[in-house]
Amino acid sequence: MDFAFTPDEEALRAKVQAFISEQFTPEVLADLQRHKLGRGFGPRAAQVLEEIRARGWVAYSWPREYGGQGGKRTTQFVIEEEFFRAAQIVVGGGGTGAPAILASGTEEQKAYYVPRVIRREIVFCMGYSEPQCGSDLAGVRCRATRMGERYRISGQKIYTTNAQVSTHIFLLVRTDPESRRHKGLSVLLVPMDTPGITVRPLLTIQNEPGPPANATYAEERTNEVFFDDAEVAASCLLGAEGDGWAVSQRGLNLDRVGAFRHLISVQRDEDMVNWLKSGDARAARLRDDPVVRDKVAESWIEAQVCRLLTMRSISIEQRGGDFVYEGSAEKVFAPEHGMRSSELFGQLLGPFGQLLHGSPDNVEGGVFSHSQLGAFQSTVNHGSVQVMRDQIARKGLDLPRAPRPGARPATARGA
Repeated sequence: MDFAFTPDEEALRAKVQAFISEQFTPEVLADLQRHKLGRGFGPRAAQVLEEIRARGWVAYSWPREYGGQGGKRTTQFVIEEEFFRAAQIVVGGGGTGAPAILASGTEEQKAYYVPRVIRREIVFCMGYSEPQCGSDLAGVRCRATRMGERYRISGQKIYTTNAQVSTHIFLLVRTDPESRRHKGLSVLLVPMDTPGITVRPLLTIQNEPGPPANATYAEERTNEVFFDDAEVAASCLLGAEGDGWAVSQRGLNLDRVGAFRHLISVQRDEDMVNWLKSGDARAARLRDDPVVRDKVAESWIEAQVCRLLTMRSISIEQRGGDFVYEGSAEKVFAPEHGMRSSELFGQLLGPFGQLLHGSPDNVEGGVFSHSQLGAFQSTVNHGSVQVMRDQIARKGLDLPRAPRPGARPATARGA
């Protein structure tokens, strides 16, 4: 098993790095930070993003007939990695909604949505969680009632990041009011300017002071989204009616694969190693401590495991295979590593590691302290690690569900 990149991919990495060095001026980075904070891209960032698209670096592995380059998934990883590391922008599939459309959409939906996603004319937010079902998406209550050639939507979503700047929402709804749990769910691709949709901000712990540009999971706000008899065309349905659980899970699995999700969990390891090598006097005192060196090395090894899990998922996707438990395993290990490393680095840095962005004595702009505030979020977003462990147990290990109280214990299938 060889996950090394080819000479051509490394040459492309060098081109991307040169582009970033030339184009990502402080002004452009400030405009990019606006988007991360939920304020939309500034004009200078938009110009650079258009140049990135013109070079064919956006959605590199997506099919040519829909605006991609038809390239290898591993090559897209290289491109994604450099742009996310530089400015936490996503130029691949993660978070765009398009992988789910490519996997489950009609030809008309693919031809309409995917090129517009690449051009950033369409930007999706993810409408999954609700007040009564955060990580347990099978409890969705938001309803969509079929009325001839339209759906009428009523209900609420919560923790919908970037809903305030998105054009569409990837919406998981219950289309069969008599159904329970996973059955009777559907996915709708809903324009955010539909009458009857209201977006209300929820300010996060990162709101004051605001985070540094390179902090992960450091949005200043998320949102509640309300649907008050909002009506959309029936053509907004993605996949078959009632098949929303499979459509959404397929989309989530594809959304988890790539440099974007990988670096969220391991970028602080890179930052810590780079800081320890810096000229900061506080770093000099730590880097010669054998205990510190051992702990940082241990965390770095875990980060490499995260990378290998990601590369395994990319290999499966590139071969056209199906995710059984692999995406869930990646979703468990990497976020929990992010929590462990954030806690470790906070302990190693001591009081200075608790100082937030704006403090004159913080470490690296407060990136470690802000990342520690947001680390727990990564274990919940896009499916909690508890739910992912259940999927690993059932799909990967073929274990039975836990028995209900009072029920006879089940045995493993085939036992």
